[in-house]
Amino acid sequence: MFKIQTLNAIASVGLEQFPLELYEVGTMVTQPDAILVRSHDLHQEEISASVKAVGRAGAGLNNIPVAALTKRGIPVFNTPGANANAVRELVIGGMLLASRNICQAWSYVNALKNDEHSLHEEIEKNKKQFVGFELMGKTLGIIGLGSVGVKVANAAISLGMNVIGYDPTITVNRAWELSSQVKQMHSIDDLLMEADFVSFHVPLTDATKNMINHSRFQCMKTGVVLLNFARDGIIEIPALLDALNENKVRSYVTDFPCVELKQHPKVINLPHLGASTREAEENCAVMIVRQIRQFLESGAIINSANFPNMDAPSFIAGSRLAIVNANIPNMVAQISSTLAGAKLNISSLLNQSRNDIAYTLIDVSGEVADAVLEHLGAIEGVMQVRRLKARG
Repeated sequence: MFKIQTLNAIASVGLEQFPLELYEVGTMVTQPDAILVRSHDLHQEEISASVKAVGRAGAGLNNIPVAALTKRGIPVFNTPGANANAVRELVIGGMLLASRNICQAWSYVNALKNDEHSLHEEIEKNKKQFVGFELMGKTLGIIGLGSVGVKVANAAISLGMNVIGYDPTITVNRAWELSSQVKQMHSIDDLLMEADFVSFHVPLTDATKNMINHSRFQCMKTGVVLLNFARDGIIEIPALLDALNENKVRSYVTDFPCVELKQHPKVINLPHLGASTREAEENCAVMIVRQIRQFLESGAIINSANFPNMDAPSFIAGSRLAIVNANIPNMVAQISSTLAGAKLNISSLLNQSRNDIAYTLIDVSGEVADAVLEHLGAIEGVMQVRRLKARG
């Protein structure tokens, strides 16, 4: 029986993917094999020694101590792309909010105290102050062409916008999905010089922290609209505040409010709504549950932030070992030698590495005794050893 602890509300359509005969799932589960979270902050939590995997029903991992878990040999899973459509629609909505002054106009009408006749007179007299502009023909610059960025780019093309993009690490799969009408830019600065709108779709890393700073604002067109539905921290707030006050930036639409900008008239603050749709929550829940199941039951690794991807062919006889170890020489040889000493024949061996971590799946023809597991775990550099049994 596998035990799953949920530290946030996970959509039931996802949790229902755990077979009742194989899994115990709940918030009060102790000694769990895996932990599932959405926004719960694990940085200050004491994570049980029983935990073999952590899964986040979402893409961002700022609330998970990935580096610390990696040192313990624990893979961290997320769900890139599961909420991509929800974010895409919100980005398009953000552009419309900014270009048509919708928030300001809505606030203006709600504040009017006139009767029916004078209300219409007042509106007709003052509506010119909310005149905006259309998206068609404008240039959208997208920084980061992952699952969300590509969807935003394609949607903007369908609205008649010109789209330019920058992502030096775009994957082959995303490149296939991207409209051929999107123009590739060779640097962020080149993109900023052409864009009327800039939408960010990058993770928060050392390389992207404060990537938009005073010097980058100088590259932008006057009157640019910025849309940040990616991560807090990629735009330097004091520099943004100066750009807003100097009219360099016409509007800033963000899913990450901060005190310095909360009351600014040119800022549209949203309460982190990017993935807040029923469909996105369900997609993320189903996706993360399937990934956790595949890892626990077969050893497969899909969408891990710290481990290599590993397809795991089905097995109907014998045993499978899933071994995590430091990515150093002679590990596979030592593991193989230990199994040979136990007279266990290896029928399949898969090994992949990622940075400091190596992951090996080994199928053997017989039963693996506890003593063999102990010997494998005692090899210097081995972090985790799991014995999986075929479920034929």
